[in-house]
Amino acid sequence: MTKRVHRRKAVAALAVGFAAATLGMSFTSAAGAAPDAGSADAVPANLKLIRTKTSLLGKHLWYQQTFKGLPVVNGYYAKHLDKSGKVLEVADGRDAVPDSLDVTVKVPAATATKSANTLVSARAARNRIAAPNKSVTPTPSATEGAAQLAVVGGPHARLVWNVTSRSTEGVTRSLVDAKNGVVVDSKVISHNVDGKGSVFDPNPVVSQKNENLADEDDKNQNELFVAQKNVILRNLDGSGKLNGPYVNIKEAKGGVAESKSHTFVYQRANDKFEQVMAYYQVNQTQEYIHSLGFTEVNNESQDFAINTFDGDNSFYDPSIDMITMGEGGVDDGEDAEVIWHEYGHAIQDDIVPGFGESLEAGSIGEGFGDYWAVSMSIPVSKGYDLPCVMDWDATSYTSGPKHCLRRTDTGKTTDDISGSVHDDGEIWSNALWDIHKALGRNKANKVILQGTFFYAPDTTFADAARVTVQSARLLYGKATADQVTAAFKARKIL
Repeated sequence: MTKRVHRRKAVAALAVGFAAATLGMSFTSAAGAAPDAGSADAVPANLKLIRTKTSLLGKHLWYQQTFKGLPVVNGYYAKHLDKSGKVLEVADGRDAVPDSLDVTVKVPAATATKSANTLVSARAARNRIAAPNKSVTPTPSATEGAAQLAVVGGPHARLVWNVTSRSTEGVTRSLVDAKNGVVVDSKVISHNVDGKGSVFDPNPVVSQKNENLADEDDKNQNELFVAQKNVILRNLDGSGKLNGPYVNIKEAKGGVAESKSHTFVYQRANDKFEQVMAYYQVNQTQEYIHSLGFTEVNNESQDFAINTFDGDNSFYDPSIDMITMGEGGVDDGEDAEVIWHEYGHAIQDDIVPGFGESLEAGSIGEGFGDYWAVSMSIPVSKGYDLPCVMDWDATSYTSGPKHCLRRTDTGKTTDDISGSVHDDGEIWSNALWDIHKALGRNKANKVILQGTFFYAPDTTFADAARVTVQSARLLYGKATADQVTAAFKARKIL
């Protein structure tokens, strides 16, 4: 639950370069000269406008890169305009294609499609797993969805057939060399696979309302088995691992969990149980954040290392953008409030590169993490001692009768500042909890997240409070801003 040395993430010098790198595209220009960034109409040659989207701030124009009239695979270009038509950002994801590339077809579409479907069918058959005590029925062959001529750019530029197939794996895109018929790439491109899992939600102490539960060295226990909850794991990427648009289980003690049937049901003694916890609880968090209207709050596949640290501690490392869950005492990944707390650090570091450069900023980070854990717990805790943070994890190091690492209702003010980010974080978390009580969960979280966008890496309590109040005013008006001000004044922050 500690925030380790907080080095700054590498921040791209240009938003253009950041966007291209994020999408994994070559930034090599195929057209030569850069466009005129001051004109909304100026774009490089060999682009086809494929989509125009309107957002709150303006319009977003997306182009497909072409070569001799053919689409370039993964070649894109985007212009982001404000409401007046002024260019805000340009994202250039074009790939270099040599002018000498021959686009004469030697392999017909039907042959390329057959090659692609044969490969996909064989792979689907190898990966299929039968249910217990049931015979394996024949795997349906892949069927053609479409075959389109295209160009692959970069150092291995070539003419290809882009073949879309459907099989038990989902939708697959295969690239078949249009000169020799060799399948040069084949991958599943379908998304949002649902899986099955079993979790604590948020943890056994809360769900069972039982402060007497004990870890017993990670043993399976009847009291803990009944605390497990069967859930749907949404947004899996279909790889058979616990990976999706918001979570990536990158490292784990005993290896990362894998299931071709996307079934991840384990008892808590199995180290893979904590992997399921991390995936489910963070996916829930991002779905909630999106429901509030935010699409750029750590909207990425957050890396996790599960049970790879043997101490009783978990931490977010911004230098590699990784959350590590420890296994000392109660495995930290068994308590959703530990996961949510650490994810709170990742949220703030994503919004404010290098956040936490001062003592008060670090305290705000710890306080926000605690508050976020409590806020995420609200829908599933049925009101059980909500301000208590990390009830289950704390059973390993607190004597009771209540087990809490920290609380969000201590009543602390800036008169109680001690110089410890965790202790002083309770001042900030109490202010946020008071905002929640005044505004309600969703309204409060919109204000709190929006305020974070205006933080400086080394912000103070007072400065962070002021931008939060300003965010409340801009979002909801003076009356709401006054309620937020009152919460900070009660903690003597303002």
